[in-house]
Amino acid sequence: MKFLHTMIRVKDIEKSLKFYSELLELELVKEMRLGDCNLFFLSDKHGEVQIELTFNDETPEEGYQVGSGFGHFAFEVDSMNEFDKKLKKMGLEYLYEPFNIPNSKSLIAFVKDPDGYEIELVEKGL
Repeated sequence: MKFLHTMIRVKDIEKSLKFYSELLELELVKEMRLGDCNLFFLSDKHGEVQIELTFNDETPEEGYQVGSGFGHFAFEVDSMNEFDKKLKKMGLEYLYEPFNIPNSKSLIAFVKDPDGYEIELVEKGL
């Protein structure tokens, strides 16, 4: 068995595509219409992981509730400093500023996407 993707519903597809493609460097690899929604599949540069952004024709005006069971997505970054520059250039802020993981050389930080989904960023230490 192989894990294929995670799907999330989004309120503003343009904002979400910009966030995931420009900030997190995911590439739009497939679009399709399915019933009452449009599906946008984004993949990492290794082609190993995909996120499906679903934009429904009838999206609630207030957006979707993330829910209490969802935690976060996690992405590895090569350089937290470079990520920080890109984040600020896009006018975005951290949910939690970069910090060291205890007993590790790794840095982690958190941001939220346009719909409030939390994203963990990890710069692995040597």
